[in-house]
Amino acid sequence: MLFDTPAYLIFLPLVVLVYWRLARREQNLFLLAASYFFYGWWDWRFLFLIATSTVVDFYCARFIAGAKSGVRRRALLTISLLLNFGFLGFFKYFNFFVDSAEHVLHALGMQSVPVPLLRILLPPGISFYTFQAVAYIVDVYQDRLPPAESLADYALFISLFPHLIAGPIQRPFHLLPQVQKARRFENERFFGGLMLILTGLFRKCVIADNCALLANAAFGGQLGRPSVLVLAIGVYAFAWQIYGDFSGYSDIARGSAQLMGFHFMVNFRQPYLSASLQEFWRRWHISLSEWLRDYVYFSIGGLRTREFNKYRNVVLTMLIGGLWHGANWTFVIWGGLHGMGLAVERFLSTLIPRFPAPNSRGGIAWKWISRIAVFHLVCLSWAFFRAKSVADAWRFLGGAATFAWRPEYLVALKCLGLFSLPMLWIDLMLERRQEEYLWEKGSYRARIAAGLGLVVATELFAANQANAFIYFRF
Repeated sequence: MLFDTPAYLIFLPLVVLVYWRLARREQNLFLLAASYFFYGWWDWRFLFLIATSTVVDFYCARFIAGAKSGVRRRALLTISLLLNFGFLGFFKYFNFFVDSAEHVLHALGMQSVPVPLLRILLPPGISFYTFQAVAYIVDVYQDRLPPAESLADYALFISLFPHLIAGPIQRPFHLLPQVQKARRFENERFFGGLMLILTGLFRKCVIADNCALLANAAFGGQLGRPSVLVLAIGVYAFAWQIYGDFSGYSDIARGSAQLMGFHFMVNFRQPYLSASLQEFWRRWHISLSEWLRDYVYFSIGGLRTREFNKYRNVVLTMLIGGLWHGANWTFVIWGGLHGMGLAVERFLSTLIPRFPAPNSRGGIAWKWISRIAVFHLVCLSWAFFRAKSVADAWRFLGGAATFAWRPEYLVALKCLGLFSLPMLWIDLMLERRQEEYLWEKGSYRARIAAGLGLVVATELFAANQANAFIYFRF
């Protein structure tokens, strides 16, 4: 069930209406049933997968908390991790490894070696709820969190439908206590949730879906052979497509949760205004960035090691982050590029002093120069994220050495400006006002007017094609 479909726009109000008429215990059971219905909308067989991992993790955590032997605790942790990463690895990476092995064998001249014909269907959102489950079991093991007392509460923490498919990845210490205590209806939070949903639909249906038309045309060859203008249209359009798509999803998820009294963490804070790659990853997909930092980067040593290993740890963490996004070498290279960029940035920061003063005229100019440079580095890396193969990515980037002109390029550039500049303006306003949505701190009248404006704009300018949210694939 997609957030921008009539089915969800019927499902959500019905769930919220029934939810607020129930007591807390009944609320949780009802939300659990609704969440499993939401997840089973694609394929009911996937429910057995999430239910199995939920039950195993719940009891492993309970036994870990009660175990006195370190050996027993580690064994239970291992069982949980093997199950979660086993499911994730099999369903997400089976096809990837089979295809890679086939290519290697063919390169060695072994054309007749049989490979499995089986192709595994990827369960929606398995990467997101797996990382959430792993965070829970590791936090219980490290005594940072007591285990859940109720299987139903824990199951709801894992499967609560607003975050189930594409996050944000909820940290156990943040969401689980909310599940375990009563929620109160608050007018301000409910209204804010509605505004976040409208904002998210605008970002997805107007910005992302229209930019998707341009990105698909550029990467798909409809704009002709790769050239510097095709490259520019493609990477800029995809940059705003994926940002509008994923930040829009996060807004709808957060807004849907707020309608039921839950609070989800902010997942984006104007990432394209970052003045460094390190800042970009503090603003982009924040829930994943913090998960990788706490459960991967710190686990392999973080900064508490020799100088060379600090850079190695950054690169390894980003390689894992890239592979998490998808079973393709393009994602590995994309993660590796960001890892190398972060390592180089960290190294240069030890050599070059900070200048000039941040609030001086020179400091402001330097900030904008840095923002523009980081934005373009990020855009170039998106070419690997978007391309179907490494060869396609290099071929597309190779167009930078070629200039060609076609009349449709001017139309494409105008459309790109029409649907990207409003997003840039919104981000600048949100950054200056420190708001989560426009006019968050304004009067009800101003916010109602803004909401009506979003509805009209979405109705008038939504792209005439059904694009699934990009991160549903992960």
